[in-house]
Amino acid sequence: MDFKQELEQLQAQGLQRRLRRMDSAASRTVTVEGRTLLMCASNNYLGLADDPRLAQAAIDAVREYGTGSSGSRLTTGNTALHERLEAELAAFKGTEAALLFNTGYMANLAALSALTGAGDLILSDRLNHASLIDGARLSRAEVQIYEHGDLDDLERKLAVARNKHRRVLIATDGVFSMEGDIAPLPGICDLAEAYGAEVLVDDAHATGVLGANGAGTVDHFGLRGRVAVQMGTLSKALGAEGGYLAGSRSLIDFLLNRARPFIFSTAQSPAVIGAALQALQLVRQEPERRQHVRQLADRLRSALRQAGFRVLPGETPILGVVIGEAEAAVRFARRLEAAGIFAPAIRPPTVPAGTSRIRLTLTARHTEADCAAILSAFHQARAEERKELLSCQSLSPRPTPGSEKL
Repeated sequence: MDFKQELEQLQAQGLQRRLRRMDSAASRTVTVEGRTLLMCASNNYLGLADDPRLAQAAIDAVREYGTGSSGSRLTTGNTALHERLEAELAAFKGTEAALLFNTGYMANLAALSALTGAGDLILSDRLNHASLIDGARLSRAEVQIYEHGDLDDLERKLAVARNKHRRVLIATDGVFSMEGDIAPLPGICDLAEAYGAEVLVDDAHATGVLGANGAGTVDHFGLRGRVAVQMGTLSKALGAEGGYLAGSRSLIDFLLNRARPFIFSTAQSPAVIGAALQALQLVRQEPERRQHVRQLADRLRSALRQAGFRVLPGETPILGVVIGEAEAAVRFARRLEAAGIFAPAIRPPTVPAGTSRIRLTLTARHTEADCAAILSAFHQARAEERKELLSCQSLSPRPTPGSEKL
């Protein structure tokens, strides 16, 4: 098969992607293909991905259990480490039980495809993560999209759906990964209870960051017991790898028996589980990490807006700075990289056409000086863009007198 023509089209539209090689551990700075840059694009919100305590916990787990788990959880891959992590995640999320998955993507596929089917309805926020979208497609349930964060639109759809489906599940991100805003979860729960629906929250980008205990959006809003399914990852703020679902004991037992991504996957390696256990402990013991990163994000968001940049609303370490067309966002990202900032452009299909952006993410390792460097790089990139635009305009041929009437 030859995809040359399709690739050329992607390149012409500014949409072709390529891999960038990281030559160092995920941290405040990173060596990208031989050059050290300030990392402003990772999901390592609490700065734990290269924490030596996580590394030591991973080493200890390997020494005791080996490098691989040797099989699925239902055959030979279940260890005391897996069971301990699930118990601690359940306590952390305020639920009866939890179940581990190899990735957060697989957790969402599992939840939606196992818990809903023909005769059910999934109501999904327009800006939900791709894993929720794909899980809904696999479920065979009817899927309806409600406008982003729009409780009125959600209620209209719930009212029409009343008593027409076996089960109605409202699926939403807790923190939207490309916008940085938080779902109106209290209102969603109110509507779900009023119309006999259940709620699934993807807390991948909220876990460790939001809430008095860092447990995510349910913790942030004080909604324990009102959300049926909480999904989260170990690979962002927790600095490890994998995903999980948390909920009632019966829910988790059902998933253990019916969730194909769980049943047919080799269990996570002992090193990953050991690191995640250590990370959970640090989230509880060091709340100053999430306080620091959110304060930095608030100040940088305000500074960028005052400088005239279009920064999407939010109160998380994710700052979406909208540039516009894909090619313009790619050029802007290149200028930032030249100034020492690594923040690749985010383009369709990840975000809607015309809203390509620089997605800045801060971590607990960043400093005030780093934020000043980011702001300076944005000013410099914009100045260079304007200078180039003026240069192109001056080189354009001027119309001859009267030609504008032709």
